[in-house]
Amino acid sequence: MLGSMALWDSLAELTVKVDGYALERRESRTPSDWTRVTTTVVLEGDGVTGQGEDVTYQAELHDDVPDGLMFAGTWSLDDLSRRLGEEESLAEGYRRWAFEGAALDLALRQNELGLGEALGREERPVRFVVSTRAAPERWLEVAPGLEFKLDAETDWDRPLLRSLRELGRVRVVDLKAYYRGTSVDLAPDPELYRAIVEELPDVVIEDAWLEDGLRETLAGAEDRLSFDAPIHSLSDLDDLPLEPRWLNIKPSRFGTTRGMLETIEACEERGIRMYGGGQYELGPGRPQIQRLASVFYPDGPNDVAPSDYNEGEPRDGLPQSPLPPRDGPGL
Repeated sequence: MLGSMALWDSLAELTVKVDGYALERRESRTPSDWTRVTTTVVLEGDGVTGQGEDVTYQAELHDDVPDGLMFAGTWSLDDLSRRLGEEESLAEGYRRWAFEGAALDLALRQNELGLGEALGREERPVRFVVSTRAAPERWLEVAPGLEFKLDAETDWDRPLLRSLRELGRVRVVDLKAYYRGTSVDLAPDPELYRAIVEELPDVVIEDAWLEDGLRETLAGAEDRLSFDAPIHSLSDLDDLPLEPRWLNIKPSRFGTTRGMLETIEACEERGIRMYGGGQYELGPGRPQIQRLASVFYPDGPNDVAPSDYNEGEPRDGLPQSPLPPRDGPGL
């Protein structure tokens, strides 16, 4: 099913001048004892810079980010996107988004526009949730107003789920059914699914497996189902065996600004509620996903908490929800 392109049409003809680009590598040792590596693409043009972040998870792949691509010149944003699409080294979505995000950021800054202004939309305060595998009670001791997105665990039982329900602060549970060969894989389990549906009757249920009899265990919760990992385009959304009522929007999964906006627009037209998702960004990617949330889904359970929440144990003084909208030009 084709979607409307009005959002993309509002940006496609923005003029962007590119003189060149630089790469900035960032690394951070995480509380769970793995090293997160990302690469920021810094596009330069006419004395202005625009940035995008490559959130590829495998650290070794950041050794191969191309640093000599040639696309200096003056473009429309649409033409520059098409030019990026000609580069085989940018075929992978996360890397493509780093260049696409930088191009959008640069175009907006050169035209002295914020994202909301360019689209004719208000930027509003952003509600966020904290994504954690740690016990949420520890966070609530220092910030009682926090809300959470939790990754389900194999050892979750009904007493634990009831204790989570009593907290009244869990908004999303991620079942991680579409990951393969990662540290967060969670094999589909009908008993776990059924327990979550019954014991957490108000939470959004993300990335549940719908085959092999699992869909039946989700009966009654269809309006709470959301998807993330399998969605890289509007066609992926259309190919789901049901139309979800929720969708987690991560721009890097779509790769292009056009693909992301086409999917957002389709969700708005179909009544699919949205929220933003993060990928442990270390640089400009984090405030950019917060700005996208402020324009399109500010009231959703946005997994876009400030990066401070990824940098240590629960503690006082962290930014609280909602985040104020950003001022100024750019993404």
